[in-house]
Amino acid sequence: MQCPINTIDVQAYTVPTNSPESDGTLEWDTSTLVYVEVRAGGKTGIGYTYADVATAKLIETMLRNCLLGKDAMQIGARWNDMGNVTRNLGRDGITSMAISAVDVALWDLKGKLLGVPTSTLLGAVRERVPVYGSGGFTAYSTHELCEQLTGWVGSGIPRVKMKVGRDAKADIERVAAARQAIGEAAELFVDANGAYVVQQALAQAHYFAEEHVTWFEEPVFREDYAGTRHVRQHAPRGMEISDGEYGYGLYEFARMIDAEMLDVLQADATRCGGFSGLLAVDGLCQTAMLPLSTHCAPHLHLHAAAACKQLRHIEYFYDHYRIERMFFDGAMEPENGELSLDPSRPGIGLELRRRDAERYAV
Repeated sequence: MQCPINTIDVQAYTVPTNSPESDGTLEWDTSTLVYVEVRAGGKTGIGYTYADVATAKLIETMLRNCLLGKDAMQIGARWNDMGNVTRNLGRDGITSMAISAVDVALWDLKGKLLGVPTSTLLGAVRERVPVYGSGGFTAYSTHELCEQLTGWVGSGIPRVKMKVGRDAKADIERVAAARQAIGEAAELFVDANGAYVVQQALAQAHYFAEEHVTWFEEPVFREDYAGTRHVRQHAPRGMEISDGEYGYGLYEFARMIDAEMLDVLQADATRCGGFSGLLAVDGLCQTAMLPLSTHCAPHLHLHAAAACKQLRHIEYFYDHYRIERMFFDGAMEPENGELSLDPSRPGIGLELRRRDAERYAV
């Protein structure tokens, strides 16, 4: 069965946040979704990434030109085609995010052509995937922070994450307030987005441990492997160190694993090469017996996450699940802290509500 690719269309949508947001190293007030449609055999596959509009331009020109007329069913070959044609651009950043969006669209398309969920094609090992609520931006007041976290816990999500790193002293107070608000039963995670230096991160870790924080994400700059390893080696017992959301190629994830710097590896299918890249990262995690957690874009990740053998959970990131529920039919709310696969919907189970998205088109 061969299905030549007929058309590839791309559109970027920029959506304002509900209010200004920030973490330890960045401030923002919009999110841009780059959306791709790939058509073959009378079906349309969709994929997307959260990236700059320049990513859409790369898909519209170089990736489209190298894929049109080729067999949509041979996703591995198409992944190689995209990697080969972009060789001189560099593999990371916009290049990888563009490839990621198209790869997801191809997996969605193949599921629709065969009439099965993409999780079936990928070899699902679970029907439901745990999530953790993620947001808690440093721009929030303490009241807003606690309201958001308790909202997730009250809805049945037993683990939540907040941002730290903007103000070390305030971080300690905000973490204490968050713990008091969510109670002792819920897990509390923090994410510094690389804002601390090594000794500062360690000092903060001991304060956070007093509030039973069990996950410390990106405590120092993401490429400071030695520093991250030092934090991991000296962090309080029971506190896991995580990183990897900015990994683009397998070589980066392999280096992180070799550096013995992490307790949990994070990967983002909208950055690391789509579902094809994410499952390869899962394979690396299997070799190291390392847990894997997906980063952001929760509804996009669901089908691939269901097939990852080392998966622990999906990040239910506020900005992204808000956009996904605004734009897509098939984007569901978690039940009992889990997202469930819908076996009645082929592909990744999402369809763009074009009229709802159009007002945000760039």
